[in-house]
Amino acid sequence: MGYLRKDLTLETLNNRIGENLPGYLGISMTGFGEGEITSRMELKKIHFAPNTYLHAGSIVTLADTTAGFGTYAHLPEGSTGFTTIELKSNFLGTLREGAIICVARAQHLGRNTQIWDAEVFDEATNRKMALFRCSQMILWPKG
Repeated sequence: MGYLRKDLTLETLNNRIGENLPGYLGISMTGFGEGEITSRMELKKIHFAPNTYLHAGSIVTLADTTAGFGTYAHLPEGSTGFTTIELKSNFLGTLREGAIICVARAQHLGRNTQIWDAEVFDEATNRKMALFRCSQMILWPKG
């Protein structure tokens, strides 16, 4: 189902997170393989909206980051990167404490685009909290 880079490890992926938004939010990749990647985010005060419910942006960031790392792990040889060109989310529930996990699966691994579906779950109960889909445009050297 496409090209999974052989030079990547879980440590390599997590080192890429650094001090960017995913690192600030505490997102970590927990596993990956051909056409699939998983992640986790322990909930802290920064993940919540002023109404005390989990902020939709926190869930979207987890799902988009996970799908993005999936794309990174499956970049075609010779490409220079990727960017998200479309995303959609459906929210099914919320959480006020604990951790959430994400499982993203490739639906299309093309030369110029990739499409990833992700599901976000309450880690403690495995209750599905959100559905997510994104399209990624693969970037190539100019000229």
